[in-house]
Amino acid sequence: MAGLTPHPWIETLDVYEGGKSKADGATKVVKLSSNETPFGPSPKAIAAYQDAATTLHRYPDATAAELRAAIGALHGHDPKQIVCGLGSDEILKLAVRAYAGPGDEVLFSRHSFAMYPIAAMGVGATPVEVPDRELTADVDAILEHVSDRTRVIFVANPNNPTGTYLPKSEVERLMAGLPDNVLLVLDAAYDEYADAPDYMAPDYLVPSYPNLLVTRTFSKIYGIAALRLGWGYGQPELISILDRSRDPFNLPTTTQQAGIAAILDQDWIAMSKAHNRRWRDWLNVELTALGLTVVPSQANFILIRFPETAAPDGQGSNRMAEGANAFLLRHGYILRWLPKQGLGDCLRLTIGLEDDNRAVVDLIKRFLQGERA
Repeated sequence: MAGLTPHPWIETLDVYEGGKSKADGATKVVKLSSNETPFGPSPKAIAAYQDAATTLHRYPDATAAELRAAIGALHGHDPKQIVCGLGSDEILKLAVRAYAGPGDEVLFSRHSFAMYPIAAMGVGATPVEVPDRELTADVDAILEHVSDRTRVIFVANPNNPTGTYLPKSEVERLMAGLPDNVLLVLDAAYDEYADAPDYMAPDYLVPSYPNLLVTRTFSKIYGIAALRLGWGYGQPELISILDRSRDPFNLPTTTQQAGIAAILDQDWIAMSKAHNRRWRDWLNVELTALGLTVVPSQANFILIRFPETAAPDGQGSNRMAEGANAFLLRHGYILRWLPKQGLGDCLRLTIGLEDDNRAVVDLIKRFLQGERA
């Protein structure tokens, strides 16, 4: 007997690799690899989580009604058009589970979130990587790659891991150019950090397009990544389909209550956003002054591009980004080196507290000056 045999696409499925959390040998570790807020969650969210822990013997609200109402009140959305999940990752997976499968194609941009192809392959669909332009999603390229087999398109805006974004006009052009049987998932995990004049949260397009899903997360500016909370917004029929596809009781009561308290504390969010804007600009100036290239970012991280230098034997090149990453790790600072994303000459730096931002710049300067110990 052959024994158990999984679907063929499961055997080739990649496992998502998160940012490093440990630096071997370092006495102090500062994690700047996963785009987490340096402030953590609102104290009100922590208190709500602790209070909810007294009801662990009770099943949670399967509809997350209070949480959806709080989200809807903040954003001006009908709670019936909101679905909540275990991080926005679950919402992304619900979308492909509902609308794609073997023989279908799922499109995503080169240098975008690594979960997109994983989500597609998880249902047996074919992930199709679309070339980007200057590390930014290319609307023309996406539209050119749409075929009769295309069922879902993922676009992160602002984009992870590059921090680049599509302006409002380009999002509108993309949406208008798609067939109505193709679902566009606009992943707005970093929406709260974006402040470019021509950027706009895509929610306003939802009433006009039944094939648009906007996703958000509480893992970034809201600071409750450990609880895994995300949500999606779309027209009622789409949300009904996703809601029926999710597992029952998918959100613990502690998660729901912490999310409600977090979303109600907008003073905490405003403080976090102001800090991010200030230090994102500062890091851009300081690292550029060191001769490095910083990709303009609308998120809570920056992508730092290091020059490649010829190897001593004339073969290939030295990976300065890899060396800088190792140097920073030895000093307890964890950034994200991105060779698997085709960005081997880059480090992604999550914007941290003031002292940590300054320390990273100082360490990179010392590395560029030749220090290796």
